[in-house]
Amino acid sequence: MVTLPERFTAAESHNARAMAESFGSDPERYDRARPRYPVALADRILAQSPGSADAGRDVLDVGIGTGISALPFRDRGAAVLGIEPDARMAEFARHEGFDVEVARFESWDAAGRTFDAVVAGQSWHWVDPVAGATKAASVLRPDGRLAVFWNVMQFPEDVGPAIDDVIARVLPGTPFKAGISGGLGAYRGQFDKASDGIRSTGSFTEPDQWRFDWQRVYSRDEWLDGLPTSGGFDRLPADRLTHVLDGIGGAIDAAGGSFTMDYAAVAVTAKKRPNA
Repeated sequence: MVTLPERFTAAESHNARAMAESFGSDPERYDRARPRYPVALADRILAQSPGSADAGRDVLDVGIGTGISALPFRDRGAAVLGIEPDARMAEFARHEGFDVEVARFESWDAAGRTFDAVVAGQSWHWVDPVAGATKAASVLRPDGRLAVFWNVMQFPEDVGPAIDDVIARVLPGTPFKAGISGGLGAYRGQFDKASDGIRSTGSFTEPDQWRFDWQRVYSRDEWLDGLPTSGGFDRLPADRLTHVLDGIGGAIDAAGGSFTMDYAAVAVTAKKRPNA
């Protein structure tokens, strides 16, 4: 879930460094609670990247975190290298068997290495959109694919508005955007930002959007376990976070103690031009 302070617009989110690098405070919880990605997404990215399934493909994962976004690519036989600005997250991913280098992508030294695909799961909004797309073009092989993707949530109608009401009540005047039940509309700014950055390089085909719908059932405890891993909530004082969790837990209890989240995994993607 993307939860940005109001003072940062979608176009400026890559400048919110303190928030961008705050997720490693509890990597075990992050890895346990954060949603995965549908395998169909990884399959399509790999199928439309150069190389062959038999030979394996080289994938660069920008903001690999604990390795959640990299898992479906590794499971499909790809060799994955992760770039991660938070050393705590990088160390966790290494324990999961991934090769990870600690750096911000925009300033990372590729040392002449190239890749069939550059991907980013729930992390590209922390990357400068133009510098990031330019760096991706520089490390992609001809016809290589850039694919940046997000899991977009759509709460059921008996849960989402109630959670928004809890946040507005418990955190009056909150700097956080309450509309966590906003679905795809809440992410349009991020999609546009990514697309505009890709276009600005002149190195890629026209960006496309791919969408993969899926669902997950959450118990009350499962949802509350993951909430502190979301940007903004992970930086609340303990007492304020407790009030938020209690209120949201009550809203889920009122809906029966569990709910089904509708997810849309949306990728903004483009192919590197052969002569770029």
